[in-house]
Amino acid sequence: MNVLELNPLVLAYLGDSVYESHVRRYLIDQKIANVNDLQTESLNYVSAKSQARILEYLQENDCFYEDELDIIRRARNTKSTHHPKSCDILTYKHATALEAVVGYLSFLGREERILELMNVILGGTI
Repeated sequence: MNVLELNPLVLAYLGDSVYESHVRRYLIDQKIANVNDLQTESLNYVSAKSQARILEYLQENDCFYEDELDIIRRARNTKSTHHPKSCDILTYKHATALEAVVGYLSFLGREERILELMNVILGGTI
């Protein structure tokens, strides 16, 4: 299957789980032992507003390769019937674009690249 033929929302579906798994592992590694605290802290990374802010940071710092930028553009421009309740549509589209690029990299088996981006996201000041 050609990854470029996949709907960007399908890539975002995959990317959402991969991204959240990395965030959860990172938070557990930070020795946060209370589940409620883990959930609260995870919102700094997994909410639509946080993901949109993270995408903007990564773009401003030229963290993406050209093929990744293409996926981001496709995901942002994809029509969706889902209307978010917690944020505006533009924020939602940017969050979806971040998830889509992670899904794209996962689908291609580019785990090292995902780790590079996650290290910037989780280790950087965003």
